[in-house]
Amino acid sequence: QVQLVESGGGLVQTCGSLKLSCTASGDILSNDLMGWSRQAPGKQRERVASITSGGTTDVADSVEERFTISRDNRKNAVYLQMDSLKPEDTAVYYCFSRRRTTDTYFWGQGTQVTVSS
Repeated sequence: QVQLVESGGGLVQTCGSLKLSCTASGDILSNDLMGWSRQAPGKQRERVASITSGGTTDVADSVEERFTISRDNRKNAVYLQMDSLKPEDTAVYYCFSRRRTTDTYFWGQGTQVTVSS
């Protein structure tokens, strides 16, 4: 099992910035994929960004100009820098890790991000 704990969510005005952090513990493998998904009220969960242990990133088209994902393998941590936030970015943001060998996902409890207009 992998435990993931997010932090950094909150309330911000349009065009503001937030940085989310997620720290993993437990049965972590260095080559696990890590990333962020989000779920807005009444919508399906969508992937926002992911990053491999080697630093290769994949960011959703809807946020790629504004969000940056990064990772610190020594700390088992992943970060999401969110700039130029819009009201449509309002959602619960979930950190995840994916075990390559079994395609198993582990999820954090989520952190609320609210962007006011």
